[in-house]
Amino acid sequence: MMVVRNGGLGVLIGAAVGTLFLVPANGLAQQEVFRVDPCSLSAVFYATRLAAVSGCAAEGNARDQHTLGVMYANGIDVVEDDAKAVRWFRMAAEQGHAAAQHDLGLMYAEGDGVLEDDVEAVRWYRLAAEQGYVPAHGNLGVMYDNGYGVPEDDAEALRWYRLAAEQRSAPAQYNLGVMYSDGDGVPEDDIAAVHWYQLSAKQGFPAAQFNLGVMYDNGNGVPEDDGDAVRWYQLAAEQEHAIAQFTLGMMYSQGEGVPKDEAKAIRWYRLAAEQGHDIAQTNLGVTYAQRWYRYELEAVYGDTLSEANLGLVQQDLVLAFMWFTLSAAQGNETAQRNKDAIEEWLTLEQIAEAQRLSQEWIERRAQEGIEPSETIRMPNLRH
Repeated sequence: MMVVRNGGLGVLIGAAVGTLFLVPANGLAQQEVFRVDPCSLSAVFYATRLAAVSGCAAEGNARDQHTLGVMYANGIDVVEDDAKAVRWFRMAAEQGHAAAQHDLGLMYAEGDGVLEDDVEAVRWYRLAAEQGYVPAHGNLGVMYDNGYGVPEDDAEALRWYRLAAEQRSAPAQYNLGVMYSDGDGVPEDDIAAVHWYQLSAKQGFPAAQFNLGVMYDNGNGVPEDDGDAVRWYQLAAEQEHAIAQFTLGMMYSQGEGVPKDEAKAIRWYRLAAEQGHDIAQTNLGVTYAQRWYRYELEAVYGDTLSEANLGLVQQDLVLAFMWFTLSAAQGNETAQRNKDAIEEWLTLEQIAEAQRLSQEWIERRAQEGIEPSETIRMPNLRH
């Protein structure tokens, strides 16, 4: 049997690119029940965090209004309610509270609790940025980078990214690295890109860790080094970065930068596949199909399998068909060809089992709030 593949066991993403990154609401409420009340200046014992901030928030204290907004936005000690979050953010923002201005901008940008409005998002980000609020600098860069609420302007995006990056904003450092990688707003400069990726990656930002791995993988801005590539891929993969997981699976499958290890390749492919990465799903199916095929060849040449191993091998083919089915449903043509190639070796019962497993996977994703159309994320793409 010939298992059809595209580019060996997968397509290595060979260019480091960026992401639209909106900083989420920050300043989560502290676990506090005893505080000096900012309204009365008295030391007060409160039974809950909600009680601790509600009184002064109602009396107009901007800091507590923002904290209450954060609590509602994140469901901290209250039922999550974006509309209430927006109301409290707005109260604080109108008093000039920079974090609240930023977070209100974020709610407009995301359409959470309010109609999506990029122009309004930019307005609130700018007010926060004018007060020196670093996350707002980075998000203004995102808006100019993508032309959201303002005309697209690489030079202006670069300016805002740099302001935030120089104040150690990991997302901004990453996006600034992308600008240098792509030559957007600046001459293309892989060495500068690596510099900014490193600063972001060392703060634990997974997209930067992945892109730094790509730079080592391809020798862009640094000497080519598969070992260092694997190290950075692994750091990103351990933070559930799907493309890093997929790429790490390929490194183990091909023995690049690490000893060849099919079991580890399957593990990383599976983690990426479970997040909906279609190429990882295809590669996972290929790995299972190849293992099944090897056993088939051994049987042809007289080797016998134990009954237990025979069951495992047959299940490999069912799992291959399942993953090809899921990937093909997302438009992956290689997966469709592979699915067609192995179907003749499956019984009707095995096909039914593979389809059942595929449906269970889709339903599980839906229960997690992820629709089928959302299962493929490309967190390293800047739009």
